[in-house]
Amino acid sequence: MVFLLNQADRRNRCNQVLLLAYQSFGLVFGDLSISPLYVYKCTFYGGLRHHQTQDTIFGAFSLIFWTITLLSLVKYMVFVLSADDNGEGGIFALYALLCRHARFSLLPNQQAADEEISTYYGSGDATRNLPSSAFKSLIERNKRSKTALLILVLVGTSMVITIGVLTPAISVSSSIDGLVAKTSLNHSTVVMIACALLVGLFVLQHRGTNKVAFLFAPIMILWLLSIATVGVYNIVTWNPSVYKALSPYYIYVFFRDTGVDGWLSLGGILLCITGTEAIFAELGQFTATSIRFAFCCVVYPCLVLQYMGQAAFLSKNFSALPTSFYDSIPDPFFWPVLMMAMLAAMVASQAVIFATFSIVKQCYALGCFPRVKIVHKPRWVLGQIYIPEINWVVMILTLTVTIFFQDTRHIAFAFGLACMTLAFVTTWLMPLIINFVWNRNIVFSVLFILFFGTIELVFFASALAKIPKGGWITLLLSLFFTCITYVWHYGSRKKYLCDQHNKVPMKSILSLGPSLGIIKVPGMGLIYTELASGVPATFTHFLTNLPAFYQVVVFVCCKTVPIPYVPQKERYLIGRIGPKTYRMYRCIIRAGYKDVNKDGDDFEDELVMSIAEFIQLESEGYGGSNTDRSIDGRLAVVKASNKFGTRLSRSISEANIAGSSRSQTTVTNSKSPVLLRLRAEYEQELPRLSMRRMFQFRPMDTNFRQPQVKEELFDLVNAKDAEVAYIVGHGHVKAKRNSVFVKRLVVNVAYSFLRKNCRSPAVMLNIPHICLIKVGMNYYL
Repeated sequence: MVFLLNQADRRNRCNQVLLLAYQSFGLVFGDLSISPLYVYKCTFYGGLRHHQTQDTIFGAFSLIFWTITLLSLVKYMVFVLSADDNGEGGIFALYALLCRHARFSLLPNQQAADEEISTYYGSGDATRNLPSSAFKSLIERNKRSKTALLILVLVGTSMVITIGVLTPAISVSSSIDGLVAKTSLNHSTVVMIACALLVGLFVLQHRGTNKVAFLFAPIMILWLLSIATVGVYNIVTWNPSVYKALSPYYIYVFFRDTGVDGWLSLGGILLCITGTEAIFAELGQFTATSIRFAFCCVVYPCLVLQYMGQAAFLSKNFSALPTSFYDSIPDPFFWPVLMMAMLAAMVASQAVIFATFSIVKQCYALGCFPRVKIVHKPRWVLGQIYIPEINWVVMILTLTVTIFFQDTRHIAFAFGLACMTLAFVTTWLMPLIINFVWNRNIVFSVLFILFFGTIELVFFASALAKIPKGGWITLLLSLFFTCITYVWHYGSRKKYLCDQHNKVPMKSILSLGPSLGIIKVPGMGLIYTELASGVPATFTHFLTNLPAFYQVVVFVCCKTVPIPYVPQKERYLIGRIGPKTYRMYRCIIRAGYKDVNKDGDDFEDELVMSIAEFIQLESEGYGGSNTDRSIDGRLAVVKASNKFGTRLSRSISEANIAGSSRSQTTVTNSKSPVLLRLRAEYEQELPRLSMRRMFQFRPMDTNFRQPQVKEELFDLVNAKDAEVAYIVGHGHVKAKRNSVFVKRLVVNVAYSFLRKNCRSPAVMLNIPHICLIKVGMNYYL
């Protein structure tokens, strides 16, 4: 029986791997699979055009074969895919791993309680209690080292966004280049067709891909099988001896015969691995096993056969170098392959645009990108998001690149430089992962950087030589995006440190007594702050100008933890500020860098239930292990599956009656027509808010050991039913007068410009406008 169960379990796992491998073709391998469209055309550009011999063609193919084998197959499939962060991949996954296993993070609000999240270290992680190495301690103590690491990650991030600009341009343009060779259309007409396709691609982004995503995998599989078949045909028809070029001896012959021209051609050779980084970036949608299976069994052999077939064709048709891919296709299959190429280019572009949205979202979550609108609809695929601002910016830049360059080879050189820079950044991060996360000897880290770093350095140097021929656009775009990310991080961090410096001591709050020396009105005030401890200056600034506040005060801190996802039952960290009679609480809402706020989440209800659960836990004397003792008191993780169960209940029918009668009483007792009109506008403007207020909480009929607990729960429920107001700081940021010129330029010009032209915090926090109160603050950084 046990044997049969194990056999069934293995069969289920095998079926799951096959299903994920099939689905991965549509999202992971698109960019890599369309590279045969332009690799040979860009390789034999410049001086290499004068070396039209069979040995040169075979040497170029040998370079392509070994580049894919060493960098795509060995480096990424064997090593990089193993450096996942709870199943997630990408440049920020590597950075998050390093921040958790070493004190490299520059993120604010980090707490010891964050390390108790079940997914923080992962199951079976034995490295957390190991002694720190001297090299690790040196980096942890040196702030410049941590800043340099962050800048390296931000450079990689800017390259991902740059790739998001260049990939649609090079993919779509190259896919329809065959029209120039086979029809009478001129190049300008083809560029206009490419622009029309690109506009359509970006305009439809807001609709999502849930209705057509099932077509992506079949399209890419048919494309790979098609180009592999064409490759086999060319091998058999033109030059069956091309298999000899698999020997690295032809690489030696290539450089011996071509010299400097051969080294410069590496800027075209490296295009064969463009898209490899996307494989790692999209790891979270699948598994490492399924991606390895799909790559090794289908993608890798199909690409090798295609490149080999093109080499066999070119060895007998040197004049076809500018249009080698389409000229190598037999005439009866030209139009079907052209249509498949256009569809594959659209799928590859869609995958890269999705990756661009994802990296911007992660960058924003970790405090390195201005606030942007992030859209996720329930019917969309899990993890799929849409960012309108990024979509339109990328579209404008893509169209500009397509129209300005015209020649796809110049776009390809810029594309290759961006991809190689990103791969180089990953290569520099991996030794730190090997040493600090995997806890391997530093010798393995050195061997990794020496082997792969040396190979990529040669390619990178050749790609830099292409800067005058299109690579400059990569430098320009990456510099632009890197400046945006670092300026935002610098300004946000300085603003947080200013908030931390100006926070109000607890002694001054406690000395005011339970009433805080103000008039308390019915309701609940949610004060948003970036501080995880202490009382923000926003609160005292509000009381100074208006000495009245709500009877229940909750300081809400929304923070990002350097893990992909925080389990729902561990998101809320609740604590108390001051004695129980003060009715002041702290709520820290933790989210991962890939967590997406879903529309319709009833935040107010979840908050009240969490605070009630905390009150109950506190009265029973249970705090659990996930606690953090601070000056405010004990913070406890409130789990939904707590064994006590909350003693609050809510009902819709009773709430409708109570809610309608309460609102009716409020209106009829008022003789002011202004209040009547405001009430009507209120319910008309926010029907969703009205639906949320239809729920009414009430303590269950339970015997409480302490009468104070029941009284506190009643106060909480009454405050929630009366009114909920959101208080958000509205700051004006300036550099200090004695600051150096560079700091004043960064803070007063760049950072202030970004703050004024990004989304407001209230929009990002999904705060109803009718319940919002802004408190003006001046910050001198």
